[in-house]
Amino acid sequence: MFAFGKTVGTAWVNTVRMTGFACAALALVACTAMDRKHGWVPDEDELGDVVPGVDTRDSVTESFGEPSTTGVTRAGGYYYISSLQRQYGTRAPKVIWRELVAITFDSNNVVTGVERYGLEDGRMIPLERRVTSSSLQDKTFIRQLLGNLGNLNPSTFLQQ
Repeated sequence: MFAFGKTVGTAWVNTVRMTGFACAALALVACTAMDRKHGWVPDEDELGDVVPGVDTRDSVTESFGEPSTTGVTRAGGYYYISSLQRQYGTRAPKVIWRELVAITFDSNNVVTGVERYGLEDGRMIPLERRVTSSSLQDKTFIRQLLGNLGNLNPSTFLQQ
C-alpha cells in the first residue's frame, strides 16, 4: 500500500513538472519575434539595366514584371514595394524595414527616372475609415416599402 501511494505521488509530481515545463516553453515561444516579409523590389544590379530615356514601360514590365501598385494616371509610374514586419506574441506588428522603387514614365511611356526610397525617407500615413451615413438605418423593411408607394407613377406603366 505504501508503494502504491508513492507511485501515485511520483506520477503527480511528474505531471506537475511536465506542466511547468510546457508553460515555460509556451511563454518562451510567445516572446519570440515573428518576421513577415511582403512584396519584392529589384536590386541595384537589376535597376542598373534600366536606362532613363531609352527603356519603355514594356521593357520594364518584361524585365521586372507588372508591379502590384501603379500610378493613378495612365502615364503614372510603377512602384515596387517590399517591407518587413516584426511581431511579438499578441502585440500589433511593427514595420521595421521598407523599401520602395519608383520608376516614372513620360506621356510616351519612356522611363524618366528610377528612385529608391527607404523607411527613413517616408512618413507613416494613418488610414481614415470614413463611413457615409444612411437614412435607412432607422427604418424597418415594411416602412421602406410603404414609403416607396408614393413614388409610383401609373402613367409610366400605361405608356407601353
